Amino acid sequence: FIRTPADFPSAATMQDTVEATMEPYVSATVIFPEQYMGQMFELCTAHRGEIQNHTFIDESRVMLKCRLPTAEVVTDFFDKLKSKSQGFASFDYEEAGYDASDLVKMEVLLNGEPVDALAAVMHRKSVVTVGRDMAKRLKEVIRRQLFDIIIQTAANGKVVARETVKQLRKNVTAKCYGGDVSRKMKLLNKQKEGKKRMKKFGKVELPQEAFLSVMTKQDE
Repeated sequence: FIRTPADFPSAATMQDTVEATMEPYVSATVIFPEQYMGQMFELCTAHRGEIQNHTFIDESRVMLKCRLPTAEVVTDFFDKLKSKSQGFASFDYEEAGYDASDLVKMEVLLNGEPVDALAAVMHRKSVVTVGRDMAKRLKEVIRRQLFDIIIQTAANGKVVARETVKQLRKNVTAKCYGGDVSRKMKLLNKQKEGKKRMKKFGKVELPQEAFLSVMTKQDE
């Protein structure tokens, strides 16, 4: 049983010893006015749902039965359900066991170092979309430092997306008046070497917004 992304097997282990991966599913019941039938069908299928049947419970309301991955339900499914039905749809579900699923672990790396707290297990077809979105979001919330911060998302050893938070620039020659070129070059070279050391040994601090940002999916 995989309880956190850290428990997920490596790509080599998956290839050699894992026959299949499975994820929990739920049996869901959605009740909504007839005019929202198209939106509700699209919502379920967009979240990897399997529509089982639908029936009219009166002259204007429809009851839809479907199976959905639990991972899809616990993120933003309910908010989208209310938005697409203008608040008129109701949603109920119960656990429905496990189904085979093509799952992979996606990692976030900052300057080549993995950030375990941002790792996630997801369906393979979601990796590219989620990876690019996550890299862009992190670029917006990570504060600039005196060295470039390389943001990468990767799955199965392959980089999915890359963004760069550009370094802050400090004018170390501001106090050099006149034409003392040699002194300016010395200061600039010293700054350059200092930035190399910072990039090698410096730690990238993640603000709280970074963790909150990646908890929500991109808008559709």
